[in-house]
Amino acid sequence: MKAWVIKAGATSLEDMVLAERDVPVVGPGHVLIKMHACSLNYRDQLIPKGQYFGGTVAQDTVPLSDGVGEIVAVGDGVTTYKIGDKVAGTFFQNWLDGPPNPNPGAALGAPPADGMLAEYVALPVSGVVPMATSLSFEEAATLPCAGVTAWNALMEGPRPTVAGEHVLVIGTGGVSLLALQIAKAAGAQVIATSSSDEKLKRVAALGAAATINYVATHDWGKAAAQCSGKPGVEHVVEVGGAGTLAQSFQAVGFNGEVALIGVLTRSGETGPHGLMLKGASLRGIFVGSAGMARRLNAFIDKHQIKPVVDRVFDFEDAKAAYAYQASSALFGKVVIRF
Repeated sequence: MKAWVIKAGATSLEDMVLAERDVPVVGPGHVLIKMHACSLNYRDQLIPKGQYFGGTVAQDTVPLSDGVGEIVAVGDGVTTYKIGDKVAGTFFQNWLDGPPNPNPGAALGAPPADGMLAEYVALPVSGVVPMATSLSFEEAATLPCAGVTAWNALMEGPRPTVAGEHVLVIGTGGVSLLALQIAKAAGAQVIATSSSDEKLKRVAALGAAATINYVATHDWGKAAAQCSGKPGVEHVVEVGGAGTLAQSFQAVGFNGEVALIGVLTRSGETGPHGLMLKGASLRGIFVGSAGMARRLNAFIDKHQIKPVVDRVFDFEDAKAAYAYQASSALFGKVVIRF
């Protein structure tokens, strides 16, 4: 079979090559998946450059955490899945449900776990979930990391998003647009930011109640709070990181929550005192569990949400997909199809 491989010691995307590998042997409790589509996340830009957790990869590694396909073989003892079932891999292989814990298992696409950018992938049954039935393979491939992250941020905290609340999303990447769609389906009003007026027109068409150009509006956090018509928003989906936290603290309201996801910016004012007088909180988000993925898929099917797929690239053109995802043109998710 063909598989893309990040070579051991890689420091750039040029160190990712298309290689021949044996089709995985399906062991007891595992399933073999014929892959149909994968999607890219920001972490996938860091891993081949040696900038992800742990530095450069110490072994040849198949990239990408997010992929979906069809089961073509099952190992001994497998009763929950059968040949022909459409499934998605889970980001963490051992985090089945419940709150974050110190032993979530390997995260696909970074050592020691190979990822999904191969023609065939073998995973334990605990590391897969049924695909959302209303989605195509390309649409479903957007969910295992970005979708579960957005779902966790909005629906799995101490106060899940409900109708009538306000949600602030930052930028127009995969997590932010999926958060917009989830929040809107839950009945919340979404305030969206971008540096591009053209992209803001597109998020308005997706249902954002208000938009803010964060280049033109320096105090965009304060502007977001004003857009809510309240002392601030109930939920901030914070994908920016250290460089945007101070603005998110301005935007969040009393008893609200900033869901911290992002590492896009690495420096800035991060003092938490802006939360203190509001009784607001900061909650760390690192994707989520298989249970969250199942609940997200059920919500997707119930509300007929269609993830925003920006562009689809063929398997052989994976490097072009990486390049496009890293460009300023990105709006939503980039998908690779087999």
